[in-house]
Amino acid sequence: MTLRSTLKDKKRIVVKVGTSSLTHPKTGLVDLIKMERLVRELTDLHNQGKEVILVTSGAIAVGRKTIGMKDRPSELAVKQACASIGQARLMMMYQKLFMEYNQIASQILMTKNTLVNEGNRENARNTFETLLSMGAIPIVNENDTISTYEIQFGDNDTLSAVVSALVQADLLILLSDIDGLFTDDPNRNPDAKFIEYVNQVDEHFERMAKGASSDVGTGGMSTKINAARLATSAGADMIIANGADMGVIHQVMDGERIGTLFRANRTDDFYLIDYLDAPRI
Repeated sequence: MTLRSTLKDKKRIVVKVGTSSLTHPKTGLVDLIKMERLVRELTDLHNQGKEVILVTSGAIAVGRKTIGMKDRPSELAVKQACASIGQARLMMMYQKLFMEYNQIASQILMTKNTLVNEGNRENARNTFETLLSMGAIPIVNENDTISTYEIQFGDNDTLSAVVSALVQADLLILLSDIDGLFTDDPNRNPDAKFIEYVNQVDEHFERMAKGASSDVGTGGMSTKINAARLATSAGADMIIANGADMGVIHQVMDGERIGTLFRANRTDDFYLIDYLDAPRI
């Protein structure tokens, strides 16, 4: 039995979708067909008896388009205002789509403050566990509206790995605008080779990762490698796959050779706070 074939048996799955996978590249507006397909895929996973958590980007992008702002804002206060507007609209769309399939969805907004305090961390874990036991699909995003630099995760790749570690997920699927991990940036180097399998995240892969610029997203390959290091150390397998077609989710779960698979390597002394740039409280 191959490692890919065991993915179908995973019970608790975190799926992260980036802004670039949810929006039209020319306009920056939400791609409703892809969003509906995402909801359908997640609901079908839930119908198979699996526990599903969605970590979604897109609040700032949706907010800025709602008010007619052309470029991604740079000022913190403007980002937070766009996030406040966009988060409400984004959740409204998710709720409407999940309701079409009679699936309960909930919203969880997090900052590092949620995790650096032991009591807050335990409360967050209990909330996730209760929601999953109720049959809900929690929809998670960073609380950009109140985050400051000191308490930001900074990108949802990291946030999704943190959530995976917090709830002890079996599998993390990162959907982005790339097919997986390459030896170099394939947009700049046509000789870059695709890497299908990573047994262990080490300095070699960390040096290999090069961040890719994007008008809508914040995470490059380096953030995905950091997410892989965190998630696999916590005991979860992780996949990086292209979210251009949301059907990739069931293809991954069916064991097809899609994306880059990072093998779980749980460390005996794993402690989540050690992987965050934040003090212990």
